[in-house]
Amino acid sequence: MSVDSKVLPAMRIRNLEIPVPIIQGGMGIGLSSYTLAGAVAREGGLGVLSSAALDRIVSQRHGKKMRTREATAQDVRDAKKMGNNGFIGMNIMVAVINPYQDSVLGAMDGGVDAIISGAGLPMALPEIALSHPRADEVALIPIVSSGRALDVICKRWSRSNRLPDAVVVEGPLAGGHIAWRTLEDAHNPANDLDVLLKDVFEVAKKWGSMPVIAAGGVYTHEDICRYLEMGCAGVQMGTRFLATHESGANDAYKKMLVECTEDDIELSSKPGSPCGMLFRVLKKSPFYQEALLRERAPNCNKGYLLNKGHCPSKYENEKTFCICNGLLSAINMNPGEKELYTVGQKAYMVDRIMSVRELMMELQGKKEIPQVVAREVTP
Repeated sequence: MSVDSKVLPAMRIRNLEIPVPIIQGGMGIGLSSYTLAGAVAREGGLGVLSSAALDRIVSQRHGKKMRTREATAQDVRDAKKMGNNGFIGMNIMVAVINPYQDSVLGAMDGGVDAIISGAGLPMALPEIALSHPRADEVALIPIVSSGRALDVICKRWSRSNRLPDAVVVEGPLAGGHIAWRTLEDAHNPANDLDVLLKDVFEVAKKWGSMPVIAAGGVYTHEDICRYLEMGCAGVQMGTRFLATHESGANDAYKKMLVECTEDDIELSSKPGSPCGMLFRVLKKSPFYQEALLRERAPNCNKGYLLNKGHCPSKYENEKTFCICNGLLSAINMNPGEKELYTVGQKAYMVDRIMSVRELMMELQGKKEIPQVVAREVTP
């Protein structure tokens, strides 16, 4: 496919035709705020929320106590309103085990257009979604980092007569949690995004040629065009949207993001995430510095990121460090705790904070963006 450098094609996923083939990555906790996702949707992309800690975040925003399902639905409604009813997705981590089902159903209650799920293989996603009356309306999109993972998912999902409507292929340059558990694997050239995409294309073809979305290290308009030329239906980008006025990151976070160098970016492993996956952070994050020095006593009193149903950071601080407390502080919601800043590997290229509209113009290679109207199409 030849891609005009000035005209990006629409991205079709299930019954959605997304005018701009850009998915704003779901960044927790609270970084992918309703203001960010709504702004992206308003400009023609797929704005994506993060389900992590929404009970706490949305309850505070609306001034009343909400459980996970109610809060997740409300976050979608808030983003839809902000985005002039453009397309909204919800990123739901498999690692967040306890509220997974309520997060899926709540997002569907709220009118979500797509559910994107990773940080583990989302084996139960179609069974949960099919229990909801909106099952046929919502696109189900797993995140994988290998063709083998996609094949395993498709075999399992086929039992429910529901295959993925698209697949996000996330390479090792992504921010936050990545699929690999050792630095050697993350830095292995065999795991470069371009290599992974070729592998996934083959498996996707085997199961019906579902749309493939490139993620992890996508930064420029030229990057987008290159992945579209490779055969991708679109791209997913996180750090670029983190560096916008509308993101949930606080001012100190954004300042450090703009000022960081390539050497300031690190894959944390020892100590690492309680999920057991590598986790990319800014080394100078106050919370991470505290974790490196083991100055923070073992404590996890939020419980949003679990490993086999519990958080090891509650009991030890040698191998892991608490993530949810640090991330909540980074959105000004956890007084008394230091702040943790997570970014993608290309964060050092960020030189200023801009509006979502400015960014979407840049990513499309345009000086102006015409008004776009979200619409549904018949499958």
